[in-house]
Amino acid sequence: MPATRLSARSALKEALAADLEEASKHTEDILRPLDDERLTTQYDALMSPPLWDYAHIGVFEDLWLVHALSGAPVDERLMRLYNPIDTPRVARGRAPLMNRRESAAYRADVRQRALALLEEVDLEADDPLLKDGFVYDLVIQHEQQHDETILQTVQLTPGAYLTSLPVLPAGAPANAGMVFVAAGTYPIGADAVAPYDNERLQHWVRIPAFRIDRFPVTNAQYLAFMDDGGYARSELWSRDGWDWRGTFDIVAPEYWNATSKGWTTLRAGVQVPVDERVPVCHVSWFEAEAYSRWAGKRLPTEFEWEVAAAWDPEERRARRYPWGEAAPEQDRANLDQQLFSPAPVGAYPAGASALGCEQMLGDVWEWTSSDFRPYPGFRPHPYPEYSVPFFGDAFKVLRGASWATRPRVARNTFRNWDSRLKRQIFAGFRCAEDAT
Repeated sequence: MPATRLSARSALKEALAADLEEASKHTEDILRPLDDERLTTQYDALMSPPLWDYAHIGVFEDLWLVHALSGAPVDERLMRLYNPIDTPRVARGRAPLMNRRESAAYRADVRQRALALLEEVDLEADDPLLKDGFVYDLVIQHEQQHDETILQTVQLTPGAYLTSLPVLPAGAPANAGMVFVAAGTYPIGADAVAPYDNERLQHWVRIPAFRIDRFPVTNAQYLAFMDDGGYARSELWSRDGWDWRGTFDIVAPEYWNATSKGWTTLRAGVQVPVDERVPVCHVSWFEAEAYSRWAGKRLPTEFEWEVAAAWDPEERRARRYPWGEAAPEQDRANLDQQLFSPAPVGAYPAGASALGCEQMLGDVWEWTSSDFRPYPGFRPHPYPEYSVPFFGDAFKVLRGASWATRPRVARNTFRNWDSRLKRQIFAGFRCAEDAT
């Protein structure tokens, strides 16, 4: 084999090993502020005890980087205990979980075996798991997604999480309003091996002309909806949304509290005044839909969202990120758990899409009107349980990323999904309308 190919293969393995180690260190850093009680308690049936996620990450790595590549036997008891289907969230608080020390030792042992196998495998093989390091990238992104899940749980645990809250950047004067997108046939999704199966295959979709908000809806805008009786006006809500609002007595976004001095919200476990400059967060799909109707608009489809984020009309192609092909940096997007909050709108002009939309990656996941369904030509890879059980009308697609999303996961084609009533996720929205 030529020396250049050997060097490239070695460099890829070194990069994957480094990225695996960085991902694990980041998870450890996230959990470090939590004492054993906060680590092991299930504060809400919608979320796992953080310790479950911690060990589950190791079990997933064991399954894919040890067992799948070597055929080594797995611990069936652990596989069931930390399998999200065999042990659903509602049962995890009562499950016989490994403690912090046991979980850490297990993860370390799995990592040692995984790195030893990495030295031996051929990343140029025809095996789709190995080619170009696909399965390693899968495991890294899986861990990073669970980092965000753990931070969702942190919001539910009592007490402050940080010793001090990061200072938010200043919002630049925002040219608010809407961006026009011409009718056309646009590419949706990706053919690359790196994305998850539900992002493939790339296909072309005819989309009528539309307008979409330049920025996500802010707390100030959402407060106007609330002040206008938005939660009390049944005509703004779907039948299911109105029933949900009434059943759970919903009067404001999750974690908001009314005080004599105004609304406060939770930020990393600390009650702070609601910042009117930042995108509204912790709202359900029902709330996003009701606001959109109140504003005389609607939620965008996921295809409209992707076109607004990705399409470059001059080069006639889709970008990987709104700003182009360069990886996310701090001046382009609020990602990677730096601020522990959405940032004020207008804070990231360098991250604008070619069509002029801003803050499409970072800050908040954005609800769309679309059901989570497979693309034409979809094939599950490498396992059907990631996407297939969730296809249908029970889950809505969210696009973009939040402040808690790690950069490796953030891209224009990434499809998140959740049920219409979930509010613990770092979710907001922007509106759209037909352009007639």
